[in-house]
Amino acid sequence: MEGEKNEVKGKVGDQVMQNPQALAALQERLDSVSHTPSTIIESLPRSVKRRVNALKQLQVKCAHIEAKFYEEVHELERKYAALYQPLFDQRRDVVTGGVEPTDEECEWHSDREDEEELADELMKKATVEENKADAAQEEEPKGIPEFWLTIFRSVDMLSDLLQEHDEPILKHLQDIKVKFSDPGEPMSFTLEFHFEPNSYFNNTVLTKVYKMKSEPDPSEPFSFEGPEIVDCDGCEIDWKKGKDVTVKTIKKKQKHKGRGTVRTVVKQVPNDSFFNFFNPVKVSGDGEALDEDSEFTLATDFEIGHFFRERIVPRAVLYFTGEALEDESFEEEEGEEGEEEDHEEEGEEDDEADYDPKKEATQPAECKQQ
Repeated sequence: MEGEKNEVKGKVGDQVMQNPQALAALQERLDSVSHTPSTIIESLPRSVKRRVNALKQLQVKCAHIEAKFYEEVHELERKYAALYQPLFDQRRDVVTGGVEPTDEECEWHSDREDEEELADELMKKATVEENKADAAQEEEPKGIPEFWLTIFRSVDMLSDLLQEHDEPILKHLQDIKVKFSDPGEPMSFTLEFHFEPNSYFNNTVLTKVYKMKSEPDPSEPFSFEGPEIVDCDGCEIDWKKGKDVTVKTIKKKQKHKGRGTVRTVVKQVPNDSFFNFFNPVKVSGDGEALDEDSEFTLATDFEIGHFFRERIVPRAVLYFTGEALEDESFEEEEGEEGEEEDHEEEGEEDDEADYDPKKEATQPAECKQQ
């Protein structure tokens, strides 16, 4: 029996040796195994391994210097945030209708402007009489209505959190600010959502604090890539009676096992809402690992906080008009095209590797001419 097995193995080996393509594939696999980083390190002499370890020590020191660099970047962000804020305050005043910009401030030329002006003129000529009748009844809108709500609806990351019952509340949102931690304090930033007086809650400002860390993890120092959000704190919303959209009331009938009587129980259960954003999942303080769902929720929360800070607050008007969304989709398309080109090049290499002149010679003449 053992002799038969060896005979079969020998035949398979002979077939492989006679097949150049199979032999090349086998050699490629052997080469890739023999040249992996781990095998290269293992094959080094002991004295060289010691020197590699010394380089790793230097790399850890580089990571700690990089951490200090990002701490100084945070200080620069705080400094320049103070310079941006007066402009953001002017934006708030225009949005809320507190200030009417001058004609000079409103001048802006866009590529679509000529087409829009022509369309406006035609529309005006067609509806002159109608506009005269409506002018007496229509009120001039104040500021830019639903400015922030429009942004929430447009940005996928936020619209996923947005519920229909949230929209009437967000119509009262007047401004979103980013505040950086003061010098000497642990690195963090705070999102402030400023609301006008409304019939839903008594707060005028809702806050969310994102705590950050800019230091290499002692257990994985080479994974350091800059500051990261490590935890966040929300705030308590002082809801007015019956207006809390983060809970819903349900009625459930219960039957008494002994007496057989039925009673109706009324209780409140959690409800999907953007305003759950202010009651985030907390990182466990005792070091216990979160479950998979909580980890995903927390990671999404960190991503949203970063997006508010880096994109939405600094470029709010461009998200309102959709121009920022067009830029982002264009960048994504460029990235996808680059990936497709890489795949095409790989495919071309495969085609060249499979090319056989003998097969080409057997093709009919009309195929070659096409």
